[in-house]
Amino acid sequence: MTEQETVPAGPTEWTVPGQVGVGPWPGGRGAWPDDERYDPALLEHGDRRNVVDVYRYWRRDAVAADLAARAHPFHVAIENFGHDHNIGTVVRTANAFAAAGVHIIGRRRWNRRGAMVTDRYQQIHHHADVAGLVRFATEHRLAIVAVDNTPGAVPLETARLPRQCLLLFGQEGPGLTGEARAAASLVVSIAQFGSTRSINAGVAAGIAMHTWIRAHADLTRAW
Repeated sequence: MTEQETVPAGPTEWTVPGQVGVGPWPGGRGAWPDDERYDPALLEHGDRRNVVDVYRYWRRDAVAADLAARAHPFHVAIENFGHDHNIGTVVRTANAFAAAGVHIIGRRRWNRRGAMVTDRYQQIHHHADVAGLVRFATEHRLAIVAVDNTPGAVPLETARLPRQCLLLFGQEGPGLTGEARAAASLVVSIAQFGSTRSINAGVAAGIAMHTWIRAHADLTRAW
């Protein structure tokens, strides 16, 4: 939604032509919803955030809590040993598919521009190394699935992704480290038919996450 968005819980015909989001809640303070999830400042001044209609006017922590409650049982991890600019895109896509968590391995700093502020609502974990990620996966009974076009990888198009899993991606260029591949119980590859050796890491993450969605998600719960 980029041009017009409607108010989800108020008068649904009220819109702001040509603008993203919505203005102040129609009717003034006397018409505000009696619900602690709503943010008085947003109700008064409008909500221009990049959120779906159902979360219009909600407080940030209320949105994050609701997403956590609705999250799917898969996580996403990406190595960050070279300030990969794709991490923001991975975070944004993970948010769109309601991943339970995003894990960043290596450097704590990453370019958040591509996340389009979805990192404010998404559960994000940091691990100094692959060993830390493995400990998390073991504790939470998550099968690690590495996504990398390497010899011996199972085609993602025919693989059956575990319902409770952690999709692991390498950084742009070198791909996954040897330690990351070794930690995976399953390595899958994405079919390619052109001249390039690999596809963008953010694109690969989106393809893999959507493959999980097609296999396990209840599509009736989509917005």
